[in-house]
Amino acid sequence: MSTPSIAQQVDDFNGEFESQIGDRLASVFAEEQSDLRDAGAPTGALGVGDHAPDAELLTAEAAPTTFIAARGEAVSVVVFYRGAWCPYCNITLRAYQENLLPALQDRGAQLIAVSPQTPEASTQSVTNGSLAFTVLSDPANALAEGFGIVTEPSTAARAAHTELGFDVADSNADETARIPFPSVYVIDADGTIRFADVHVDYTTRTEVGEIIAALDRLDEH
Repeated sequence: MSTPSIAQQVDDFNGEFESQIGDRLASVFAEEQSDLRDAGAPTGALGVGDHAPDAELLTAEAAPTTFIAARGEAVSVVVFYRGAWCPYCNITLRAYQENLLPALQDRGAQLIAVSPQTPEASTQSVTNGSLAFTVLSDPANALAEGFGIVTEPSTAARAAHTELGFDVADSNADETARIPFPSVYVIDADGTIRFADVHVDYTTRTEVGEIIAALDRLDEH
């Protein structure tokens, strides 16, 4: 039996989630997603051929590091995600743990996930998905800002979050609601971006097969 795609898992989740929260809140999130799609990808987002920036980060154990140090000399698949509070992120990180990480290890590449959460919340992400790859905190979205992929929930969406019992700012290291667009980058050992996929609609994500194909193209050159 084949593993469901991330899109299939999201569809399954959405059906149950929308029935739980009701039509009114579901319509708030649907409108936010529509507005994000209409606005399109940020014009300043880094893309293929650009050099990855550096930034000071924190490990899940709250130890200081940098993006360059975390990458080291390995080809890196870098996943920007919104936080442990985001069910779409949790679905994606679990899929990457189960289906992407083994393929990366076979290819000598590494997987790094980055969010603006506190280290404690990063630890929650690790626990939620039984993650065996590097999970880092990006305080104040310094790294995401360097990649040009920072956004924040709409006012209506934040109000809906409050009704559901949480606020994004409570999880973020800088206590703001600023978050990255869910994005995947493949960065070679020299720090050059070789694959970039920025998702403005946070309910869609980069499928495992797309990332593996991007890695395999590196080997062809």
